[in-house]
Amino acid sequence: MAILKILPNPFRALIIGSSGTIGSAFIELLKQNPSCTEVVGVHRHAEHPIDYQNPESIESCAHSLLRDSPFQLIINTIGILHSNDWMPEKKLDDLNAEQLIALMKINAIGPALTIHSFSKLLDPKNSIMVTLSAKVGSIEDNRLGGWYSYRASKAALNMLIKTASIEWARTKPHSALIAMHPGTVNSRLSKPFRGEQIGRPAIDAVTDMFAVIENLTIEDSGSFVSYSGEKLPW
Repeated sequence: MAILKILPNPFRALIIGSSGTIGSAFIELLKQNPSCTEVVGVHRHAEHPIDYQNPESIESCAHSLLRDSPFQLIINTIGILHSNDWMPEKKLDDLNAEQLIALMKINAIGPALTIHSFSKLLDPKNSIMVTLSAKVGSIEDNRLGGWYSYRASKAALNMLIKTASIEWARTKPHSALIAMHPGTVNSRLSKPFRGEQIGRPAIDAVTDMFAVIENLTIEDSGSFVSYSGEKLPW
């Protein structure tokens, strides 16, 4: 029996967080893809801004894009690992409420509200929504410890995605909701952690991720997948 891929040809794409390293690379990649007839990007400083420090902007941004919908592919690349004020915790003594709250807001609450608000922009016939997560958010795969806030926020994100995917199986049976691990990319996020030495260029990362995305089937909805196509444990 033929495996039916979800992403149609042609398709229109929306990149959330398009001013970031991975988001801008996705814009570049999709502009060169003949199957992609249009790619739209939104970010904090866009005409219709989306800023996870201001949750109201999520619904406002989605509403402003209604006239441009539907999209067959939405990719959310927004995330935070560290700031000018703090780095990932190495030990329990480093744990603090401010950092935990900040990462939950950007890495879990913001993306969950984005799924809520932007799902109305998806093509009900065939569409995919991908949210970037991280392998360190896997509870089963956690063998090193540390990075409390980042791990917890990505684990929370994964649960929110998995839960929404179960509802989508009933309400959006032709749409897939995916959590995706991009791997280590040369970016502002990874720079303090030898990202330039152990990571790869953003264009290589998004090329790998898109190769997985374009082969997704409806049975993959609710999955946590790597840029290599590997299914990751929650």
